[in-house]
Amino acid sequence: MQNTQKTIKELNLEDDFLFAKVMSDREICRQVLEKILNVPITEIVLPTTQRTIDILFEGKGIKLDVYVNDGNGTVYNVEMQRGKKRELPKRSRYYQGSLDLDLISAGEPYHSLRKTFIIFICTFDPFKDKRHLYTFENICRENTAILLGDETSKIFLNTKGARDDIDNDMKEFLTYIENTTDAYAAQASSSLVKKIHHKVTEVKQSKEMEVEYMTLLQRDRENIEMGREEGAMQAAKIIRLHSKGYNLEDIAASLNLDFSYVKDIIDNYEKDE
Repeated sequence: MQNTQKTIKELNLEDDFLFAKVMSDREICRQVLEKILNVPITEIVLPTTQRTIDILFEGKGIKLDVYVNDGNGTVYNVEMQRGKKRELPKRSRYYQGSLDLDLISAGEPYHSLRKTFIIFICTFDPFKDKRHLYTFENICRENTAILLGDETSKIFLNTKGARDDIDNDMKEFLTYIENTTDAYAAQASSSLVKKIHHKVTEVKQSKEMEVEYMTLLQRDRENIEMGREEGAMQAAKIIRLHSKGYNLEDIAASLNLDFSYVKDIIDNYEKDE
């Protein structure tokens, strides 16, 4: 969801809209992935921005900021993550499983699964170790030299890192994410930052992009308002059933809701009484 206080010209690269538009540039996307992974990538195939994967009917779909394949069939999902989200590790697990289900059809052999990277670019330190870069792969606890070999990696970048664990180009890129300005780009030595800023300027000056951004803002406002209305109606149902003597377990079961959510509604209602 976009920040309703910002115009398109005030966006930083951390904002989903601008990030998705910039990363839809094949060459920029290739260079960013190459820099993050520190491996050569010869080609990026069909970048798909803000793609939604719906796994099951009434299931929990995921919206991917940037979902791309390379020439070798490796799949990369790159996401911006703002605000301190405690569920980030499990979110990465869910995304990984969702990608796998999306990549393989029923009945296909497991070796059809592709190598995948889940990459979260965080504007906070997700593991509080002051690193700019955290990379996770499945290994044997009894012998850490043994890799599981499932070809999955989860990478967390941290714009608030304080260690000397990445090169200057990466440090400037991470700083630029929250300081996407002409002044910063002008003094940066990184050619990648300068290339990205050229694309950023192009997006911000485009009337077509401005209209699209404003349309998305309006849609987000409408969705928020709709969510508030639905939430109020749901709370009213919970309170009505509670007043009729139903216990919390029965209310949760009858409305297909989490018990903790029902309890929170009732606790807040009784506190206000």
